[in-house]
Amino acid sequence: MPPSELHATFLPDHASPADGRLLFFGGAHPGAAVAELGLPPGDPVDAELYLGGELHEVEGVAMPVRPVLPALTRIASRPDITESVAVWARIANAVDDDKFDDLDRIAGELPAEGHAVPHSEGHVWTAKALVGAFVESFTELLRSDSGLNLRLITAQHSDPGEVRVNADLRKYQAHGIAWLEAAAEGGAGVILADDMGLGKTLQSIGLLVRRAGNAPHLVVCPTSLVGNWQREITRFASQLTVHLHHGPARTKDRAPLTEADVVVTSYSIALRDIKLLRQIAFDTIVIDEAQAIKNHRSRTAGAVRDLTGRVRVALTGTPVENHLSELWSISEFVNPGLLGGQTDFKRRFADPIEIGRDPVSAATLRARIDPVVLRRMKEDVAADLPPKIEAVVACTMTDEQAGLYKEAIREAFDEGLGDGITRRGRVLKLLTRLKQICNHPVQYVGEGDSAAVGLAERSGKLDRVTEMLTEVVDEGDKTLIFTQYRQMGELLSRHLHAELGVAAPFLHGGLDQPARDRLVEEFQTGEGPAILLVSLRAGGTGLNLTGASHVVHYDRWWNPAVEDQATDRAHRIGQTQTVYVHKLVTAGSLEERVDELLQRKRAIADAVVGNGEDWLGDLDDSQLRKLIELDDAGGHL
Repeated sequence: MPPSELHATFLPDHASPADGRLLFFGGAHPGAAVAELGLPPGDPVDAELYLGGELHEVEGVAMPVRPVLPALTRIASRPDITESVAVWARIANAVDDDKFDDLDRIAGELPAEGHAVPHSEGHVWTAKALVGAFVESFTELLRSDSGLNLRLITAQHSDPGEVRVNADLRKYQAHGIAWLEAAAEGGAGVILADDMGLGKTLQSIGLLVRRAGNAPHLVVCPTSLVGNWQREITRFASQLTVHLHHGPARTKDRAPLTEADVVVTSYSIALRDIKLLRQIAFDTIVIDEAQAIKNHRSRTAGAVRDLTGRVRVALTGTPVENHLSELWSISEFVNPGLLGGQTDFKRRFADPIEIGRDPVSAATLRARIDPVVLRRMKEDVAADLPPKIEAVVACTMTDEQAGLYKEAIREAFDEGLGDGITRRGRVLKLLTRLKQICNHPVQYVGEGDSAAVGLAERSGKLDRVTEMLTEVVDEGDKTLIFTQYRQMGELLSRHLHAELGVAAPFLHGGLDQPARDRLVEEFQTGEGPAILLVSLRAGGTGLNLTGASHVVHYDRWWNPAVEDQATDRAHRIGQTQTVYVHKLVTAGSLEERVDELLQRKRAIADAVVGNGEDWLGDLDDSQLRKLIELDDAGGHL
C-alpha cells in the first residue's frame, strides 16, 4: 500500500497517559505502509474515528509514542505522505527539539483526520487538546510518580510467567525479564546494568523469545562477541533463527535479515551497513557492551541511534566508566530526551555530581533513571557464586628496570611537559612508558628478537608470575592472564611455553572470530591449555571463561571497572570453584601508588548507578613526581 493512503492520529488514554498510542490507518494494508515509511512495527488494532462527520470503525496500526518519535521525525518532508502524517511528524520534530512553544501553531495545521478521535458522543478531540495528550504521554517517564514508572518499578520484582528458554532462571533473572517486557509494552527503552556474570544475555534472550514473530530483532555487539551471541541464542532459545550479519561475505540484501528471528552484527558492521539496516524496522534492538556508544559524537553512536526499532535495550556492566556524560549518551539511545539535552544534563547533573559531589543532584538523577536502569550486584542476588579472593602481588624491580625507569622520568622532565592538551598527552605517554618498563625492559626498549635476547631474570614481575604459575600448573588448575599490551602478551606466551612446558595461547584483537572462538572452547575443556593470555581490549568483556580458577592482571588498567569486567570472565554464573585474583604491581613504582588511587575511582558512578573511573593525567609537576618517582624502599634486584 502506498504511504499516500496512510493517515495518522493519536489515541489518548485518560487513565494511563503512557498507554496513549499513535494510530496509523487508511487503505487496505496500513501495516505495509508503516513499514514503507520506515516506522517501527506496531500492533494491529480496530478503532472508532469520526471521518466525514460520521463514526467509522477502522483497522490500523498503533504504537507507543517514544519508540516511534525518532523515526517519525525523519519523514516530515516526504512528498508522498498525507497531510495528517506530515503534521504529526512536525509535532514529533518539535517535541524532539524541545520546541514546545511551537506546538499550538502546528496543532492548528492538523486536518480533520489528524484529530478524528471521539471525545464524547458526537464530538472529537480538538487538535490542541489531542497534541497536549500526546506530549503528556511522551513525558510520562519524566514524572517519578507516573503510572508507567510505577509499573516499571513494580515489574523489577514481578514474575513474568513461563519463559521458553532452555535454562533454569534464577529469581532475579525472571524479574529482569518481567521488567524488560513491561518496558517494551510501555514504550520505554531501558538499560540493563547488572554486574558482570549475572546473565544479562540470558535475560535479553528471554525478552526476544517473548516478542518473537512480529518483526526481526537486532543485536549489536563488539566484534569479539558476535559468535558468542549466536551460540548463546542457539543454546537458550533454539526455536529462534539467527542471521549472522558479519564478515566480508555478508549479504547486501535486506531479505535474509527480515526472514530471521534475530540478526546479530557488530558495531563496526552496523556503522558500515547503516543504509541497509535503516531499511528494516526491527522489533527489539539490543546493544551489548553499550559503553561502545559512550561518546555521543562518535559515528558509531550516531549510527546506532539511527536504527529503527519498537523496543530499545542497552546492556552494560559499566554504565559509567569515566564520566556521567557516558550515561547520558546511552540513555539518549534508549530514551531520547529523558535526561534532557547534553548541555542541560551537564549543568543539572554532571557538573554538580562530578565536581561538586552534590548528593541532592545524585539522588535526583537516580530517581529519574531508577525505573529504566536496572542494576543488581553479585552480592545482592547471586549468593550461590563461589567466593572471590583478591590479592595484590608486589614484585621487585631488577637493576635494569630501575635504571630505565629513572632515566625515563629524568628525560621527560628535562624536556618539559608543556601545558594544556600537550601536557596531558605527554604525561600519559610517560605513564605508559613507565608501565612498559615495569612489565619488562624488552617491551620498552624493543631489543630485536626477544627469543635471542632472553627474558628471564630481567623483570621482577615476569619472574614472579613464572613462579606463581609453576605452582598453579602443578596443581592442575587453569589461569587467565590479562594484559593491555599485545607485545607483552606475545612475550609472555613464548616465555611461559618455554619455561613451563605448557601451551599458553594468546587471545588478542589480531585474531579472526573463528580463531577466538576456538581458543575459548579449547580453554573451557578439561584437556585444554592450562594458561590463556587475553588482551583486555579483545577479551575483557563478554566471554565466558569459567574454566579458570586463577586470574592474573599482569599490568594494571587505569580503570577499575575494566579490571572488574576482565576478572568476571572467570568469576560469573557457572563457576564452581573459588576464584583467586592476583593483581601484579611493581613495588615502589607508580603501579603501587595507582593501585591505591584505583580504589578512589568508584565514587562518582557509585553515587548514581555503579562502577566508575576518576581521572589520571591532569597533575601538576609536584603531584606527578609523587605519583611516579621510584621509592628505593621498594628495593630492586
